[in-house]
Amino acid sequence: MKPTFHDILKAQSMQCAQIIKTPIVHSKTFSKLIGSDIYLKQEFLQKTGSFKIRGAYFKIKSLTQYERKNGVVAASAGNHAQGVAFASSLENIPCTIVMPKTASPAKVAATRSYGANVILSGINYDEAFIKATEIKSKTNAKIIHAFDDPHVIAGQGVIGLEIIDALSDIDEIYVPIGGGGLAAGILISIKTNHPNIKIIGVQSKSYPSMKYSMECGKIKSVIGNRTIADGISVSRPGKLTFNLIKKLIDDIVLVDDSQIIKTMFLLMERTKMIVEPAGVVGLAHLLDAKPKNKKIVPVLCGGNIDMYLLGQIVSKGLSQMGRLIKLFVLLPDKPGTLQTLVNEIASLSINIVEVLHDRLSTNIDAGSAGVILSLETENKNRADKLLERLKMKNIRFMLM
Repeated sequence: MKPTFHDILKAQSMQCAQIIKTPIVHSKTFSKLIGSDIYLKQEFLQKTGSFKIRGAYFKIKSLTQYERKNGVVAASAGNHAQGVAFASSLENIPCTIVMPKTASPAKVAATRSYGANVILSGINYDEAFIKATEIKSKTNAKIIHAFDDPHVIAGQGVIGLEIIDALSDIDEIYVPIGGGGLAAGILISIKTNHPNIKIIGVQSKSYPSMKYSMECGKIKSVIGNRTIADGISVSRPGKLTFNLIKKLIDDIVLVDDSQIIKTMFLLMERTKMIVEPAGVVGLAHLLDAKPKNKKIVPVLCGGNIDMYLLGQIVSKGLSQMGRLIKLFVLLPDKPGTLQTLVNEIASLSINIVEVLHDRLSTNIDAGSAGVILSLETENKNRADKLLERLKMKNIRFMLM
């Protein structure tokens, strides 16, 4: 059964009060950086932190009384788990979520907080899904698939209705693609009445499963590589989502982790928005491609991010922009030499974040001292000036 535009309208009419119509905010910052009018669809503001609650709730609301009695089961490492758990709690339906043993402890705790019975099994989504099917066969619980389900797709498609309601004259919409449920829903809701609006899917270069499948003309699996965008790290598209996306989408583009990190950092610093890696991929592509003189909506689809990773994003974002540099400097082990180096740094108004001394490593000669400096600069030009000055002073250093 394929979802229809009517199904999406039905999903919209059945939304509960806890599912909000998320804002679409014009960003002067990103409009200037890109050269087009950029409107951010803030889907990360949903309860549970992502769009997943929309599809999960519509699917659960559509269950028969018999199916409700047997409960539901789902496999997920994060956002879908929380969406199904919360939707089940709203309808007082027993819920079991199978999460990989590698899932973030914070996401496991959040899923349990919505009343779900959480089972840790396997090391990835595929293995967790196998366990979920085993539970279904024993309990007759209804599986709530993360993306390859007509009700789930229809629920996600309400986002497209909200975009058109706010901005009927847009040119392009950029949508993250993992398994394809979000993209398929938005494609149906937009293309039914507005076929000239371009919908561009965005995937991680590490998991380009939908793009690769479309190029091959049939569903294909990919062997993924490590990426911070775990929310769209899907090795094989769904059959239903593939057929819908293949028919309706205008293009699929790819981004890498460095683009994602830069975009997350800019969102935090310039707009105070915390969006997870998978949620920023559309904006990340726009910052790189810079299409001009268009009205564009990137969907920021989720905001669930591990706090440890968030700290790394800040550090790596500063480093990418030349505002945080790390140097290894070899100095004579004599009084005053470190002070001379510090004076050079201070003269350029560069902040010293951390200093580490090393006299024992094998690459450091006797009578010398290695100093590792973490430095925060105003911009890359200021960092380059420091490096030029160190060279002029014949100070031996190496960028780390």
